This record gives sequence, structure tokens and C-alpha cells, in this order.
Amino acid sequence: MWFKNILLYRFTQAIPFSLDELIAALQQKPARECASQETHTLGWTTPFGRHSVNLVQVAAGFWLVAMQKEERILPGHVVKDALDAKIADIEERDARKVYKKERDTLKDEIVMQLLPRAFTRTQTTFALISATDGWIAVDTSTWKRAEDLLSLLRECTGTLPVRPMNVKAPPATSMTQWVKDNQAPASLQIGDNCELTDTSEDGGQVRCKHQDLGSDEIQLHLSAGKQVTQLDLRWGDKLNFMLTDRMVIKRLRFDALVIDEANDQAGDDMASELDASLTIMGGTLQQFIPALCNALGGEDQPAGI
Repeated sequence: MWFKNILLYRFTQAIPFSLDELIAALQQKPARECASQETHTLGWTTPFGRHSVNLVQVAAGFWLVAMQKEERILPGHVVKDALDAKIADIEERDARKVYKKERDTLKDEIVMQLLPRAFTRTQTTFALISATDGWIAVDTSTWKRAEDLLSLLRECTGTLPVRPMNVKAPPATSMTQWVKDNQAPASLQIGDNCELTDTSEDGGQVRCKHQDLGSDEIQLHLSAGKQVTQLDLRWGDKLNFMLTDRMVIKRLRFDALVIDEANDQAGDDMASELDASLTIMGGTLQQFIPALCNALGGEDQPAGI
């Protein structure tokens, strides 16, 4: 239930659908298994799994949705081995060379032959929509997975006016200054892990784990021109996370006190426990997101928002 990563998106205008309209839209594209010749399928599933029947879980003004992706696993080396054997057979039988166009055709044919026998795997990606605040938080650190979810949501609703949430100060610039000063803004505390990147064209990276980031060694790297591109941070007594220079929140961990608060509010069944967790998680993020943006110079919002 608790998000592990976050990619943030801001609605660029008023949310163009109501809760009822969103529920109806998601019902158009339920999750399903791959057909024999499909490489993958995308659809919506219940965020609480077997503990609910709703495609949108609602709590305290937050809407939680879950995209399920089923894909067939066809290892590249399996396709390559089959293709190499096919090409060798043709070249030996016909005494001729197989060139790229024919090779690509043969590869497609082999993939279609192997797909029905391939194993499948399922991934679920969650997104939290705050209708009040006008943002979407997707539980992933991968832009591709987030875009898959947003594209499917846009396909179902007909429109989804969002863009990645931007801040006025580049995160790398802010994080570098925090480590130089050995102090982050009041709501944040610096951890002991970071990634330093040389800004030159052929620059390298230095990953620092469990180190005092105020040490002379780290400061020497910074004085040589390296920038902090990933940094472990703590927000108050509620969250630990790693922030990247692309405004990706990774390795998100909610403090035990936050989880205990959710447990205290939960009832005796799993559904009520998940509902309480959603309420507390949403409320925590509702406070955390503007605090993080303020620490990075404030959110760079679209005009009219």
C-alpha cells in the first residue's frame, strides 16, 4: 500500500472529469490476460486487490488507481538462437546470403511462433490523484511506466492535461548547495548517501554510501565542480527518501510512527486497514509535496493554476 517511489505530475487546468466519470472511464479497459499473439496488455485493476471491487479507491479526497500490465517473457537469447539456426539452414540449403530485410522478417515470424509458449508476468503500478491539490503521484521511479499509466488514463478519459511537476531551482543546484553548506532547508535533513556527477562532457560519477557528506573528501569533489545528482534526505519525522536531479523521489520510506498512526485508525479487517493506510499516506504526501517544492525554490506552476 505504501508508495516506494514517486513521479509527480501537475494538472495544467482543472481536472476534466468527476469521480463518477473516472470510474466509468476505467471500466472501459479492465485488466486482462495476454492473448496468444500479444506481447503485453494494459488495464485497470482494483487497487486493494481481492479486498475491494472498486477500480478507484477513495479516501479523504484522494483517488487511488492501479494499472496492471501483463507481458509475455521472451528472452532475447532464445529469439537470437532460433533466428541464427533458421538463417544458417537457409544459407546452407539455398547457398545464398540472408540480408537484413529478410532477417527482420524471419525474426518477426519466430517471435510470433514462440509467443504462445512464453511465460507471462504481471506488474501493478499505482497512482494517487489529489483532486483538491491538482496533482498525480505515480508509484514508480521509471518514466516509461509512469507514461504507460498516464497514456492509458488519457485513453480512457479522453483527456489528461498533466505535465511533470517542475520547480524553480534545478534540484542538482539546490542539493549541491545543501551539501556544501552541510545543511538543508528547515524541513529537510541530509542523510549519508549521495551521488556526485562531473558536469564536464566526459565526466564520471562518484557514489557515496554511509559517509559524512560534510567531510573534506566530499567537499573536495564539490570544489572540483561535481554536482550532487542524488541525495538521501529526511523530511521531519515522517519520511526518508532519495531525491534525484530529475525530481524523482526514490527509496521512499514512511516512518514507523506514520504507519503506526494508520494502524491505530484501522478496523479489524484488511479493507479498513488499507483504507486507513491510504488516508494517512495521502495526507502525508499532501503536506510533503509542497514542502519539498518550497525547499527547491517553489513550484514552477503553469499559468492559471
